[in-house]
Amino acid sequence: MLKDVWISINSIHGYQQADEDRLEFTTAGYYCFEDGIGCLSYEESEVTGLEGTRTSMIVMPDQIVVDRDGLITSRMVFKEGNKNSFLYETPYGQATMGIDTRKIRKKLDENGGRVEIDYVMNMEHAVVTHNRFQITVKQTENRGSANG
Repeated sequence: MLKDVWISINSIHGYQQADEDRLEFTTAGYYCFEDGIGCLSYEESEVTGLEGTRTSMIVMPDQIVVDRDGLITSRMVFKEGNKNSFLYETPYGQATMGIDTRKIRKKLDENGGRVEIDYVMNMEHAVVTHNRFQITVKQTENRGSANG
């Protein structure tokens, strides 16, 4: 069953470099957890530069799949210790990107939780950036709230 949740995203591009680029935001989304698999989705916004795109994440015991559909289309598969490539499609063209997943930490249950992915992204086989992506899922407090 899908639940309304708050999804907090903390993304660092250029992780552990002098010119780290950090992005932090919280958005409303949907979440479900069944048989050890967590699924969540949210609409991107102008904050991420991906407005008009829906991001969905499936967190399985051995891998995490991130799908983007809309103005940006991609399917990234993160599996610790594995490298793989994917097609990144935008209104301006497409590129083959690669990810080398260094570490995955996750703790999810039916109430939400946290996922962290440490990975290196490359484009056309040249290292682009070392990134860390953290996502936290919390149920919305929509009953009996006096403040909103």
